[in-house]
Amino acid sequence: MKRSLAMAVVVLLTIAVLTGCASKVVRTNYYTLNLPAPPDPPVADNAHTTLAIREFTAPAYLRRGAIVYKASPELVGFYAYHRWAVDPSQFVTDSIIARLGATGTFSHVKRYDGQSDADYVVSGRLEKLEEIDYEGGVKVEVAVSAQMTKLDTGTIVWSKAVSEVGEVKQHDVPTVVSELSHTMERAIEKLLTPVPAIVATASTTAANRN
Repeated sequence: MKRSLAMAVVVLLTIAVLTGCASKVVRTNYYTLNLPAPPDPPVADNAHTTLAIREFTAPAYLRRGAIVYKASPELVGFYAYHRWAVDPSQFVTDSIIARLGATGTFSHVKRYDGQSDADYVVSGRLEKLEEIDYEGGVKVEVAVSAQMTKLDTGTIVWSKAVSEVGEVKQHDVPTVVSELSHTMERAIEKLLTPVPAIVATASTTAANRN
């Protein structure tokens, strides 16, 4: 009887310990950047120039999935339970495709598939996408660079790099992600404004020939 009672006590204690451990399990939260959809493209009857976008690259630490913060210029930290649901460099690539397609400058904008059926190819890099916790207050920084190459000649006809900083009013991860979205929107708008004049000229020239 005493042995049975002792076993019952051990079982109850084990259940209590396991229940306590389970209650301390932290759920991982997943986030995505949220940018406004670009406007519908204007009718582009005179656009004959085609454009392909290569997948944007990014530093390895930005592709680990965890949201990044920096306590100093040299120290990179990662939120253990706050991660990106979509690879940020893939998100930037898709956003660039959508926004260049909405300009009406090009007859077709697509993801680069290695084929040589486009007039121009854009390649780029997501340089920064991080929370900044030094130099007073909490900020976020987004940096993006890109260049456009004429595919048949290999000539770089346009290149640009931009960096945008946003202020975080409340230091929690959802607020940081929201400000990263706003800052990314400004960075992409600045990167793509204006659409390179040489491309618009080429498109007009091609239309006039036809």
